[in-house]
Amino acid sequence: MEALDPLLLSRMQFAFVVSFHALFPVFTIGLAAYIAVLEALWYRTDSPTYRRLSEFWIKIFAVVFGMGVVSGVVMSFQFGTNWSEFSFATANFLGPILSYEVLTAFFLEAVFLGILLFGRDRVPRGTHLFAACMVAIGTFISSFWILSANSWMHTPQGFEFRDGIVHVTSWAEAIFNPSLWPRFGHVALASLLTGGFVVAGVSAYFLLRNRAVEMNRKALSMTLWLLLLVAPAQIFMGDIHGLNSFEHQPTKVAAMEGAWETREGAPLYLFAIPDSAAETNHLAVGIPNLASFILTHQWDGEVPGLKEVSAEERPPVGIVFWSFRIMVGIGVVMLLVALWSAWLRMRGRLFESRPFLHTLQLMIPLPFVAVLTGWFVTEIGRQPWLIYGQMTLAEGVTPSLTGWMALVTLIGYVVVYAVIFTAGLYYVTRIVRNGPEGVGSVEEPAHAKRPFSAADVPFDDDPDFSTSSR
Repeated sequence: MEALDPLLLSRMQFAFVVSFHALFPVFTIGLAAYIAVLEALWYRTDSPTYRRLSEFWIKIFAVVFGMGVVSGVVMSFQFGTNWSEFSFATANFLGPILSYEVLTAFFLEAVFLGILLFGRDRVPRGTHLFAACMVAIGTFISSFWILSANSWMHTPQGFEFRDGIVHVTSWAEAIFNPSLWPRFGHVALASLLTGGFVVAGVSAYFLLRNRAVEMNRKALSMTLWLLLLVAPAQIFMGDIHGLNSFEHQPTKVAAMEGAWETREGAPLYLFAIPDSAAETNHLAVGIPNLASFILTHQWDGEVPGLKEVSAEERPPVGIVFWSFRIMVGIGVVMLLVALWSAWLRMRGRLFESRPFLHTLQLMIPLPFVAVLTGWFVTEIGRQPWLIYGQMTLAEGVTPSLTGWMALVTLIGYVVVYAVIFTAGLYYVTRIVRNGPEGVGSVEEPAHAKRPFSAADVPFDDDPDFSTSSR
């Protein structure tokens, strides 16, 4: 028996790569939408504030977008190297879907990203605004196709197996499968929250240091209005997504709730230590009947337990249980911060409250943690299935893959991604430290023409960013 389990190592490798990659799209989707709004406001008002903010955040967008592309391209290789049986069996559906993502979204983003990055003052304002909008739309289109493929794996519809191969019987049912729209809405709002809290946190960082005060007040005010709307909307959408999962993946929801026994009036556990071996929870603290009310909208509604299926068909309960609580807890914190901002705004202290500004800085990493824990709930909660109820992980792994092969590639991914993350974080940090003060040449007319220079390159160490005047 081989000491290294290729299935376990392949799962670890894919979990690492997907978790690393997921951080970038969820940020760029929200940030691209914000940049498009800034460009529209500059087009309409001719205010140099919006132009400078847009140019500053475009620099950060370019770095993060590049990191997402690199990590995403590498990620797709694993389908052939580690999960060839799954890739072969599902090629009739996943192949076209992933191709549609490239044709309708990636090419769109690639073409107009060049105009967005290098077309300032070289193309008409309307064209530059159009490019910003196309990049933003492209990010949402990309997420649609990826989430359609992922949702199909959770709620497969519109297909049949013939000799172990997936054959699509209805493209509409397969693409628009039952969990697509709740999942897409949940991810879209998560992207807006992530982008919004990063912009708010960075703006608070500058305000605490008295840098570009009016500009960052404007940026902070805009994003806090957004967060005040999106934070409660995300909680509502999360409830819809949870009800969808309860209908189609009751075992996953049972793991999220730590429910072992099927019962009416199931409690909502605030704290527990799930014990899969003993099939029970230790030190459980819960609110009676609340889980039943949330999931069935009846106080005595029945919630299926994990014991409804065999132990082999249950996901790892502990990590799903606690990941769900971390995600929900962060969502509540986001809502409280958004409400705090509304209270400060009404009192006229939105920009003067240092505790609030410091809190916004601390909030920067929390949306990313929420995204990761959300993906843990979604993907680990699906185990042991690759296609829910149809194909297990063991059936999808490459038969000839050895433990050593999987281990070497896992180490390689970790090293390469560590380099990518370090380099990207360095550039983003340098851009933020330089700040938005010297971005652009707002004194010149917006239609002015000037020759191309190194200052237009987002990664270049622009001398206009000198901090000597601060």
